[in-house]
Amino acid sequence: MAFRKALKGTAIIGTGAAAALLGLSQLSEYRKTQARLAYVAAEGELKQPFKDELPTRQAQLSTLQDTEEFDVLVVGGGATGSGCALDAVTRNLKTALVERNDFSSGTSSRSTKLIHGGVRYLQKAIMKLDYEQYMMVKEALHERSNLLDIAPHLSAPLPIMLPVYKWWQLPYYWAGIKMYDLVAGGQCLKSSYVLSKNKALELFPMLKKDKLVGAIVYYDGQHNDARMNLAIALTAARHGAAIANYTEVVHLLKKTDAGTGKEKVCGARCRDVITGNEFDVRAKCVINATGPFTDSLRKMDDGKNTNICQPSAGVHIVIPGYYSPDNMGLLDPATSDGRVIFFLPWEKMTIAGTTDTPTDITAHPIPREEDINFILNEVRNYLSPDVEVRRGDVLAAWSGIRPLVTDPNSKDTQSICRNHIVNVSDSGLVTIAGGKWTTYRSMAEETLDAAVAAHRLGGGPSKTVGLVLEGGQDWSPTLYIRLVQDYGLENEVAQHLAATYGGKAFDVAKMARVTGKRWPIVGNRLVSEFPYIESEVRYAVKEYACTAIDVIARRTRLGFLNVQAADEALPRIVDIMGKMLDWSDKKRTEELEAAKKFLYLEMGYRSRSEQLTGTTEITLDTQEVAKYTNRFHKFDKDSKGFITTVDVQRVLQNISVQIDENALHEILNEVDLNKNGQVELNEFLQLMSAVKKGQVSDSRLAILMKTAEESLDLRGPVTVDRSGGGV
Repeated sequence: MAFRKALKGTAIIGTGAAAALLGLSQLSEYRKTQARLAYVAAEGELKQPFKDELPTRQAQLSTLQDTEEFDVLVVGGGATGSGCALDAVTRNLKTALVERNDFSSGTSSRSTKLIHGGVRYLQKAIMKLDYEQYMMVKEALHERSNLLDIAPHLSAPLPIMLPVYKWWQLPYYWAGIKMYDLVAGGQCLKSSYVLSKNKALELFPMLKKDKLVGAIVYYDGQHNDARMNLAIALTAARHGAAIANYTEVVHLLKKTDAGTGKEKVCGARCRDVITGNEFDVRAKCVINATGPFTDSLRKMDDGKNTNICQPSAGVHIVIPGYYSPDNMGLLDPATSDGRVIFFLPWEKMTIAGTTDTPTDITAHPIPREEDINFILNEVRNYLSPDVEVRRGDVLAAWSGIRPLVTDPNSKDTQSICRNHIVNVSDSGLVTIAGGKWTTYRSMAEETLDAAVAAHRLGGGPSKTVGLVLEGGQDWSPTLYIRLVQDYGLENEVAQHLAATYGGKAFDVAKMARVTGKRWPIVGNRLVSEFPYIESEVRYAVKEYACTAIDVIARRTRLGFLNVQAADEALPRIVDIMGKMLDWSDKKRTEELEAAKKFLYLEMGYRSRSEQLTGTTEITLDTQEVAKYTNRFHKFDKDSKGFITTVDVQRVLQNISVQIDENALHEILNEVDLNKNGQVELNEFLQLMSAVKKGQVSDSRLAILMKTAEESLDLRGPVTVDRSGGGV
């Protein structure tokens, strides 16, 4: 019965209805192909007034203030807003963009990191014969191909495995995935294929073996979302757009149209968030590309406007890289509550998500503990019982707000729009809302087409198909070798710089300081286990980084990969930025505190730290209590009931190991729950209980004391680096 049901579902694929959907899209595909051929060479024809050196942020602010009138003012520096600015400026329109926080500080930096058409949307399109949804997938697959072409250093194809645990699902999923390839047509990244059970386990050994039938592997794209967003914005700046982060709109400017007598939007009153200075930016057209904050600007235009944004929170977690193969993702097509979960390798870690829950609109979304545990439980369902999925292995977690929208022009204003909407208000405010990361470029093109028509701006058609983004021009897969050879960088660091900055990696390498070591010659790391180096902080300032948060979250991705490592890097980051931006001691302290708060609340450090608190229950048995008490007393020789750095140093000296005193203070501070400068026996037992339950998995003190205890007899080496593993 189940098998017949599956065949019935897959039969739709082969019907005339599916063929009709394909046929109806051929004209659209032809037009897009012709557009691609026409504009791939456009880059050489476009002017780049700032090809060699970007103007400073202060210079950009001066341009915003001194320009009599822009053709287009874009409000919002996310992917869509930056895309609108790039589309406008390459049409030879005088363009400005303002963002009240940092570029990509919102939803655009908190995605699943996929560039995809949407397998599940295609399934719905076929099952419901929904042409609109089919065309949405078709468009996204076209944009996927373009994005992989224009930013090859920031993006790449990624194979994703769909494990199958019931025989009847194999033909069902195979047919659907093959349809996905077919819709992509000539832009299919690589053909999907079926794997036997043994081959699937060979490629993904962490997978649950029980009842596994086989697997299907298909390809989508993956990217560094925040860096991609920044590349779009910087490319717009290279072509002459005046862009400024930390510049908020206070209110919209309006004037009365002489012909109609109606008020028309003609710019915005802006405020430099850093200095408090206010100024007017006048423009023929204002574009609202503020994502979840769409309604705020719409209500500035007309207070009577109803809300069209229905925000949904998506939480992601990052766990150690050993949870997944280096180059194979996993798709859970049907979670316990019907959602889809991706499990993907990213930046040598593993990212898992996402959830989809209604939320309030906020600039600082916080990942909820229940969402983190939901994702962990779903991961457990697909991994082998041999792999213990521990809460303590969550290195970072974040929440992004997806701005689902209703169409204000639709009669059914309660129905959520599946794609995006472009709306021009009576006063001329152009709003672009909804959509997805992958289709940012086509959304920007549609928005500018509407703006040009509504405001008679001229400027010609869009030229962004095939337009290579910042860093992509001089990138090659072997670029990192030149960085190693020419500058003496570590291989891992060179690969990271090439994959992050593309052709601009040489500029970062030139700013790197000599290490004083035999190797590497240049490139001091911010933290030992990640390839981020100090010169990236200096280069970040050239990329308009204004705060320490900008560096740990968006210029580097350290805050998204490991909150504890980011916290350790902060003092050095603040020191470097302080020298470059001439920060006072007070400003440096404020920056440090703000960044720590960001990590604590928005990047999951609070959830992580709350796994070990003063109220943590001790669930050790009698033997375990005796074992750990005995270990503790080997450090607490005087039977004080607590240990300090002095006690630990004494034991380490006995086994000929030296640890920097500041590092030792940090190690003890992780476990010092009442913050009195010492670790008491009860705190140590609470730690070991949390380790046992998987709530804590990378305590350096626990690892140090265990290894030191063994070394007292063996006199072997002691390792205190983060292991990502248990004790």
